Amino acid sequence: MPSRRVVSRSNTPAVSTAPADSAPSTAPAAASTSTATLAQSIKGKAKEHQSGFVGAVQDLWDSYLEHTAPRLKLIDSFMLFLMLTGIAQFAYCFGITNYPFNAFIGGFAATVGQFVLCAALRIQANPANKDTFPTLSPERAFGDFLFASMLLHFFVWNYLG
Repeated sequence: MPSRRVVSRSNTPAVSTAPADSAPSTAPAAASTSTATLAQSIKGKAKEHQSGFVGAVQDLWDSYLEHTAPRLKLIDSFMLFLMLTGIAQFAYCFGITNYPFNAFIGGFAATVGQFVLCAALRIQANPANKDTFPTLSPERAFGDFLFASMLLHFFVWNYLG
C-alpha cells in the first residue's frame, strides 16, 4: 500500500511517511494536540484583533473603562438614565396616551434639558479639556450645573402650573 501523508495545521507542516497498514502511531494524538493548540491560538488572536463592528465596539468599551475617570463615569451613567427616561416618556406619549400633553412636554423638556446640562458638566469637568477651560475648576462647573438645574426645574414646575 502507498504511504499515508498526514498534514498538520500548525505553521510548520508535518509529513508522516508511515505505511497505512502499520500499527497506529502517535500521529493522531499529535494531530489532536496540534489542532487544540491551533484552536486556542486562533481564539486568542481573534480576541486580540477582532475586526468589524463588534471589534470596534469592544475596543471602544475597553478604552472607555481604562481611560475614563470614575467621576465622568458617574456623569455618563446619569446621562444614560436620562436618555432612557426620555425614550420611555416619548414611547408612552405616542404608544398609550398623551392626555395631559403639558405634563408630557414639561417632563420631556426637563429630561432633555437635564441631559444637556450634564453634557456641559461632563465637558467642563473632563481633565482632558483643561486647555479649553483654563480658569474653570471642576467645583465651579458643578456649581454652575446645580444653579442651571434648579433654574430649569423652576421653569418646568411653573409650566406644569
